[in-house]
Amino acid sequence: MKTIRFGIIGCGLMGREMASAAARWHHLTDCGTRPEIVAICDRRFVTADCEEVRWFTENIATVRQVTADYRELMANPGVEAVYCAVPHHLHREICVSVLDAGKHLLGEKPFGIDRPANEAILDACRRQPGCLVRCSSEFPFFPAVQRLGAMIEEGAFGRIIEANAGFLHSSDLDPEKPVNWKRMIEFNGEYGCMGDLGMHVCHVPFRAGWQPRDVRAVLSNIVSERPDGKGGRAPCLTWDNATLLCRTVDPGSGSEFPWILKMQRIAPGEKNTWYLEILGTRACARFSTKNPKLLQVLEYRMHQQEWRHIDTGYEPAFGSITGGIFEFGFPDAILQMFAAFLHELEHGRPLKKFAGCVTPEETALSHQVFTAALESHREGRTVGLD
Repeated sequence: MKTIRFGIIGCGLMGREMASAAARWHHLTDCGTRPEIVAICDRRFVTADCEEVRWFTENIATVRQVTADYRELMANPGVEAVYCAVPHHLHREICVSVLDAGKHLLGEKPFGIDRPANEAILDACRRQPGCLVRCSSEFPFFPAVQRLGAMIEEGAFGRIIEANAGFLHSSDLDPEKPVNWKRMIEFNGEYGCMGDLGMHVCHVPFRAGWQPRDVRAVLSNIVSERPDGKGGRAPCLTWDNATLLCRTVDPGSGSEFPWILKMQRIAPGEKNTWYLEILGTRACARFSTKNPKLLQVLEYRMHQQEWRHIDTGYEPAFGSITGGIFEFGFPDAILQMFAAFLHELEHGRPLKKFAGCVTPEETALSHQVFTAALESHREGRTVGLD
């Protein structure tokens, strides 16, 4: 089996998830390429005994380089590919450096703190056509969503009447939760929750080829200040919640339909819920991670409207040792996404249309939407896309 040697830049929550996925590679049964984590980098690595370093060195035996300077990792000829999970204000600098070093890149959303930063990353992609560059988004790899994607490919919905997609969670529901970088505009960016959650919401619709024409947005800053962790209060300048209405075109039929996107960091009753609903003239379908096994499908038969509840099992795009009767979860979605990146690196194409990671072009479209949403909210009007 071919091995791709990876470096991880940013060793927080998602850095550990990706390293753990690499350690579980034997769980997959049909991947001809595997990752090996050989280098890690985080600005917090100022001492060899810090907690983040210990987690990696004690659990990932293949790590041979530990550094606080990403430039040292870039200079390592033993690193072929990089997973980059750093705060948004660092995306442009580090992602461009990864590509200029000739290394493959799997980066975190939003792929740049703003549209100019995203454009700089895409310019670097064009300078390195031999590098595979993709963005992280794992929720479409849930088996029910893979089935839903197949319905889109088959044209099962007929003419699209409406689509609804969202990512809702309650990480900031507590107003006394101390401020962190995601609440600071200089680190998270003006997009706020859209930059942090939006690519997850856009992944499947963009992959379906749906083209938003314009945006009307309502953005909310619900908790305007939080404890600063030092006994005082700090302002929170980023958007907590965002609701966008897009006039969108289905390229299959050429018809327009409304697409409603919701991205919320303050969503009462939600823990971490991703959902997608598609209503069509021939069929409808909906899925939510609140019930990760359930795909609901409505097909019009003999003038009857009946929702079928399909209990999906462990039916991932990339086969594994887990029996089909068992449940699929978030760590499995991360593993599948990582497998999709390596499959495309090995074969030059995704396994199938909806089993591929987000492309740089799709991140650029998300930046168009979110930039227009900022203008829409600021001016109280509908804003057309470029």
